[in-house]
Amino acid sequence: MKVKLFDCEDEKDLEEDINNFLLEDIIMDDIKFSVSSSIYGEEQIYCFSALVVYHQKK
Repeated sequence: MKVKLFDCEDEKDLEEDINNFLLEDIIMDDIKFSVSSSIYGEEQIYCFSALVVYHQKK
């Protein structure tokens, strides 16, 4: 069993990265998704992340 961590500033980038990873020769066992936000000055910053638990196809 292995894990792969994805961390993006935009939800569409996260979606694209995960979809590209799922095209590889793997079997996904689980996925955990998280969104966090913070304020930097007057700017609101978002972080979209996911942890994919998978194993290689034999």
